[in-house]
Amino acid sequence: MTPSSTRWPVAVLGATGAVGQAFVRLLDAHPWFDLVEVAASERSAGKAYRDAAKWLEGTMPPGVASLTVKPCSPEEITAPIVFSALDSGVAGEVEPAFARAGRLVLSNAKNYRMAADVPLVIPEVNGDHLALLEVQRAARGWTGGIVTNANCATTVMAAALAPLHEAFTVTKVFATTMQAVSGAGYPGVASLDILGNVIPYINDEEPKIETELNKLLGRLAGDRVLHADIVTSAHANRVPVEHGHTVCMSVAFATKPTAEQALEVLRAWTGHEAVRGLPSAPEPALIIRGEADRPQPRRDAHAGRGMSTTIGRVRADTLLDLKLVAMSHNVVRGAAGGSILNAELLVKSGRLAGLARS
Repeated sequence: MTPSSTRWPVAVLGATGAVGQAFVRLLDAHPWFDLVEVAASERSAGKAYRDAAKWLEGTMPPGVASLTVKPCSPEEITAPIVFSALDSGVAGEVEPAFARAGRLVLSNAKNYRMAADVPLVIPEVNGDHLALLEVQRAARGWTGGIVTNANCATTVMAAALAPLHEAFTVTKVFATTMQAVSGAGYPGVASLDILGNVIPYINDEEPKIETELNKLLGRLAGDRVLHADIVTSAHANRVPVEHGHTVCMSVAFATKPTAEQALEVLRAWTGHEAVRGLPSAPEPALIIRGEADRPQPRRDAHAGRGMSTTIGRVRADTLLDLKLVAMSHNVVRGAAGGSILNAELLVKSGRLAGLARS
């Protein structure tokens, strides 16, 4: 464990938005990381954080309230570890600028997820892919780096499918998502568009699901990831739920399991050994519900402090082989919490060696 006296200084980019605020909440009193800087757009820079952020949940941690919001520039930010909640429209330029300046960027944006030398990581699923960080540094000539976590809906799917892929080899997935409004950020979707309604389109969501899953479930081979050979068809829907993305999946396998065999594998799975005991790691990573009507976002989104994935309704499928439902908290597991867990694994694995602490 990393003693509190040697906590790593960290910064949050995009700190005033919904995901940025989630980072602030989750980093409050973190045993390994000390949030010392917050950054946001030019209209917020120079203000006290309490004045710049329209706080959305709970109480703003008092330690961050008086911090002055800085511009999202490596010349202004001194922390060696940077958690990025930036929109993809600006992340493409800002994040590599920090990496070139020797900072480690934990990114939630889509821009670099599919780059061959950038780790796309869910620690329990493919924590070994963090080895790509050294490939990235050598190829790009920088001492920092970029590590990404997946799209929030893909995170749900990959966590549920990883043990089944290991055991039976997934070949096809037909997925329908029911995605919470918090996934659209703040102010997000207008109330008159979403209340009592379902919106069967989320911009750019389906292509991300259909490509990211193969990298996440791929195999590290030397200096690259051999992507899994899975054909995925996704339908993405925005629904009037606050937190928690639900995905209904029909799945085909190279070796067809029974529902009972699949459940046995899911219940036994604990993920990568290195993740156990990390401050943000849920125990268990997967929660299997036997009720006919679970998982449900209202009842299950906060399982494992929002970091567990809840799975239910595992049964035979008349179209493919099996069908199941999976759900997790999109802002915690699918965004800020996932990035923090990636950073914790980097600390534990010694991959922060060489980063200056200030």
